Amino acid sequence: MLRWRGLDEVPADWGRCVLTIGVFDGVHRGHAQLISRAVESARKRGIKSVLMTFDPHPMEVVRPGSHPAQLTTLARRAELAEELGIDVFCVMPFTAEFMKLTPERYAHEILVERLHVAEVVVGENFTFGKKAAGDVTLLREMGERFGFAVDGVKLLAEHAVTFSSTYIRACVDAGDMAAATEALGRPHRVEGVVVHGDGRGRQLGYPTANVAPPMFSAIPADGVYAAWFTVLGPGADLGTVVQGERYMAAVSVGTNPTFSGRTRTVEAFVLDREADLYGQHVAVDLVARLRGMERFDSVDDLVAEMGRDAERAREILSSTEPAR
Repeated sequence: MLRWRGLDEVPADWGRCVLTIGVFDGVHRGHAQLISRAVESARKRGIKSVLMTFDPHPMEVVRPGSHPAQLTTLARRAELAEELGIDVFCVMPFTAEFMKLTPERYAHEILVERLHVAEVVVGENFTFGKKAAGDVTLLREMGERFGFAVDGVKLLAEHAVTFSSTYIRACVDAGDMAAATEALGRPHRVEGVVVHGDGRGRQLGYPTANVAPPMFSAIPADGVYAAWFTVLGPGADLGTVVQGERYMAAVSVGTNPTFSGRTRTVEAFVLDREADLYGQHVAVDLVARLRGMERFDSVDDLVAEMGRDAERAREILSSTEPAR
């Protein structure tokens, strides 16, 4: 899969393509439906499929300070798009200038002149151009004028719930990992670099990897979770943890009230493994919430509950497939 940053990277001899457009945060099941439609159409036409996404999130430019919690990093989005068969992952810098493009200029300058689209695949609620003035109906009119087809896809819904990034963020915020998993098609992932914490987990017999996620990451409600743990990046000797392998883990999210903590952290205890993970880029795929965050009367009570958390995590994860 090719990866472009902006349209300056479009090759001079670029032919026609099938394009799908959106933020695609989460690459959830609804997104997967759009992407798969674009890939299938491109293959039938014998041309390339292109996914266009945006960075930063458009809301951060339209209304600074309103950036929603991020379900996936750009790198993760690209990885998931590649798994779905996309040929080109194009990241458009969402700038104040880009935001001011009228729907007409957007369609003519970007879709026609630069990308040479044969077809555009979007959700039925798609909007584009200055003040989101363009919609699927207008895009179809422009397609008739400029010679490209438009596939406006009905949004994916089940049990009266429409799958959307907003819905999934609400599920994650509430700690409802089962609902988030159903909408995403896989467990919600929190990733980041392992940093030094206060070392208290090791003192208690449960050494944890303190994961520092990127800014805006969607972190679930405080509590303890069963999760799959993966080291993503290459590094030094990792002990009994192998890069790219999935391991069972119990993950604590919160401020550690038993010790009057104030800083919210994501700490993963990897079951049955020992490793020096500091500085490693890791992923935590959250499968189920075991309990809420509690304050215990004694350290012994906390340690006993941590042991039960580890066993509950092991039971749950033993009956599930490791996250991809």
